[in-house]
Amino acid sequence: MLAAQFAAVFIALYVAHSVGDHWVQSSCQAAHKGAAGWAGRWACTRHVLGLTATKAVLLVPVVLLLDLPVTAAGLTIGLALDAVTHWWADRRSTLAWLAKACGKGEFLSLGTPAHPAHPVTADGGYAPTLGTGAYALDQSFHHLWLLVAALIIATV
Repeated sequence: MLAAQFAAVFIALYVAHSVGDHWVQSSCQAAHKGAAGWAGRWACTRHVLGLTATKAVLLVPVVLLLDLPVTAAGLTIGLALDAVTHWWADRRSTLAWLAKACGKGEFLSLGTPAHPAHPVTADGGYAPTLGTGAYALDQSFHHLWLLVAALIIATV
């Protein structure tokens, strides 16, 4: 039963993460959450509040409809840890620091003009791309913490 509970919680968190990170987050939050100073911190905080609310809104029906025996403490700790780690990564400079410290600096710039092999148009100019190394590292970092949050929610 515990494995099924973990799986249901993880799936709900994963879907809610995708919805919250891409549909709920405003363009203003996305553009400014990595900015220096209080304006950037506040944009990131608003994003994470909306994201966490999205996770709660999608997780509660899963818990109730599937009659999962999760605790208030597990939900609180799991969602809080996920929120804190998401905020930390979305300040951008922090995750960029971690990527460089792990030897992923070149991958971090993949898909941007800063990368030595950036995509180009037929005439040699920069060709914008939807996928970047920074985005892949950001999402994989969040997925790691979703897993930890789901373990906490399912077992505490």
